[in-house]
Amino acid sequence: MFAVLKTGGKQYRVQQGDVLRVEKLQADAGDTIQFNEVLIVGDQIGAPLVAGAAVQATVIDQIKGEKLIHYVRRRRKHSSKRTKGHRQQLTLVRVTEILASGAEASGVKAAIGSGSKLAAATPTQE
Repeated sequence: MFAVLKTGGKQYRVQQGDVLRVEKLQADAGDTIQFNEVLIVGDQIGAPLVAGAAVQATVIDQIKGEKLIHYVRRRRKHSSKRTKGHRQQLTLVRVTEILASGAEASGVKAAIGSGSKLAAATPTQE
């Protein structure tokens, strides 16, 4: 069975055992998380989401993506230039289970992105 989930502004088609690089999530290596925004599960298509469906995954590691270099050259005759580099923060996850129903009763922590509104509202323990 396959599912299409939505996280970090992107959609991913996943099966059990797949490894994904998604936008950074608030989770540590070894944690089990659950993606609740599921658009398709098998032959069920949501409008816009499938009710009660979820995809559970295990966090493998927090990584950085490859370096992207942005080179800017401005204005003729002045030879003004600037180089900027960026490495995106990513989370490596392995899909362990696809639930077609009963996601609310599973008791697994929901996947929350580090820049989401929910992450800002939740207090952090230090």
